[in-house]
Amino acid sequence: MKPTKQLHQHIIDQCKQNNAKAQMQLYGLYCKAMFSVALRMVNDTFVAEEVMQKAFIKAFKKIDTYKNEVAFGAWLKRIVINQSMDELKKKNTDIIPISKEIMTISEEEENWQIEHEITMEDVKKAMQQLKDKYRIILTLYLIEGYDHQEIAEILNITENTSRTQLLRGKNALKEALKCRL
Repeated sequence: MKPTKQLHQHIIDQCKQNNAKAQMQLYGLYCKAMFSVALRMVNDTFVAEEVMQKAFIKAFKKIDTYKNEVAFGAWLKRIVINQSMDELKKKNTDIIPISKEIMTISEEEENWQIEHEITMEDVKKAMQQLKDKYRIILTLYLIEGYDHQEIAEILNITENTSRTQLLRGKNALKEALKCRL
């Protein structure tokens, strides 16, 4: 049985009062989903677990700032993504090079159709092999559902750079998938 929104809010309210039992309940409700987000971002199980733990600590410290304007899961996911980016920066990963080039994306370039023989598992494995700068953009755009404006804010880049990196990431993913066939 899935907990109701009211129950979630009750647990969140308890967390705002620094109730350790409620914090464990909230952790239990969201830990698997947040681990998946972190893993897609950092591409390393150990680091993803560390990211998730740090993100939950930050969330509990800042839970008073949660105003119920967005779903709690979305608020928490943003913290996990930001924590993931911090970890990648520590690793000195070249996430996104600054690019001033302007690219116009044609309809053909926006086509995300893939061959029928390619499975979702093939796509996930191919994405894991990409450079971080491409994997991160593809993950945020395709899997997490962020648009270019949101990606630009998260990564502190321009929307145009987000589009450019997405296009390059898509092309790198296509090449990686061709090698799998």
